[in-house]
Amino acid sequence: MSAVLLEWYDANARSMPWRVPPREKMAGVRPDPYRVWMSEVMLQQTTVAAVTEYFNRFTARWPRVDDLAAAEDADVMAQWAGLGYYARARNLLKCAREVVADHGGVFPQDRDGLLSLPGIGPYTAAAIAAISYDEPAVVVDGNVERVMARLFDIHTPLPAAKPELTERAAALTPQKRPGDHAQAVMDLGATVCTPRNPACGICPLRSPCVARTRGTAADLPKKTPKKAKPIRQGIAYVVRRVDGAWLLETRPPKGLLGGMLGWPGSDWGDAPAPAPPIEAAWRDAGAEARHTFTHFHLRLKVMVAVVPMEAQSPTGDWHARVTPSDLPTVMRKVYDIAAAHLDGATQRDI
Repeated sequence: MSAVLLEWYDANARSMPWRVPPREKMAGVRPDPYRVWMSEVMLQQTTVAAVTEYFNRFTARWPRVDDLAAAEDADVMAQWAGLGYYARARNLLKCAREVVADHGGVFPQDRDGLLSLPGIGPYTAAAIAAISYDEPAVVVDGNVERVMARLFDIHTPLPAAKPELTERAAALTPQKRPGDHAQAVMDLGATVCTPRNPACGICPLRSPCVARTRGTAADLPKKTPKKAKPIRQGIAYVVRRVDGAWLLETRPPKGLLGGMLGWPGSDWGDAPAPAPPIEAAWRDAGAEARHTFTHFHLRLKVMVAVVPMEAQSPTGDWHARVTPSDLPTVMRKVYDIAAAHLDGATQRDI
């Protein structure tokens, strides 16, 4: 089965900036563990389409792991803004610095060694070990789970099915070209064995696929229904000084959006207490900034004010200009609402 899949992969592998194409790999070009690691961290809970621009920007600015290790935290966080799940960016720096300090700038060459690094879990360790070093590690992401569930017609719902799906994937992982095999299964899931309307007619594994034979492919994998996410409320305070400067704060290093620039605001909870960062004539911008995190939905009331030059605040710093791309997504949403309100109001209105 693996031989058939690898033949399909050699002809149909997706082109990605972090991937060495099969033909080049056969000619002796080896995948760069740094680029593989970077891509895998970025791809956690994010799509290939969303990651590509960030990956190209990161590797152009920090082409080697020692370049990234020497980077300023604020620069890395700013470049990460908008990609989400910001703990990944903090762990990215920790990991790069540990690779340089403790491993001479070379990533460990086996799964167990990779697991010792900050921010690298079982999936990422297996992916780097298989793709970069051809260790026959078992790489299981959402695409692989879907392919295995259909290939063997497994109806146990996720996440309970994970051990069985991993066992099936392990049984198919070859000793030769395990990294290409892992990428082949992921590509198959992303392009052919898709969540909806799988293209079974062109699938290289259509003959041995039990779910195709039984007509159950479109119903798999089954998933345990998720609990409804709670809704948290908050208040964001957007202050513009008369010279056009904005008041921003750097969030605490730990927690949601840790180390990122953002607007001063209240806690996020059921009944947030007002916490204006400066005395001003605050106005409601008339719209909520809505954003969904992994475990909850957030609704931010946006308050705006314009203050004189002498205004001071202990909670943040004045920035002559705001570049929305330097802000995390929820803070960009706040900015869009506030800027539209301020730009549409006259000074007398405010």
